[in-house]
Amino acid sequence: MPVSVNLDALLDEPFRDLPLTELVNAPVAALSGVSDEEAEGLRLAFGINTIADLAANPFIRAATAIARMAEAVETPLPPTD
Repeated sequence: MPVSVNLDALLDEPFRDLPLTELVNAPVAALSGVSDEEAEGLRLAFGINTIADLAANPFIRAATAIARMAEAVETPLPPTD
């Protein structure tokens, strides 16, 4: 079953019609709010050139995992009885 999602708010206009299989190879600056200068900083600091590079970066992944675990600690599950 095909899945459709609107990513317009996340992407700069020239990249909005790309299929996901091409979007992962788009430059980081394709993300809305990331300037060319900021993308260059990511490239220089971490070797991040594409959206896929950003998603796979071990620092980004570690930070995301830590933030999600902190959310789980802050929001305990309701009692089951």
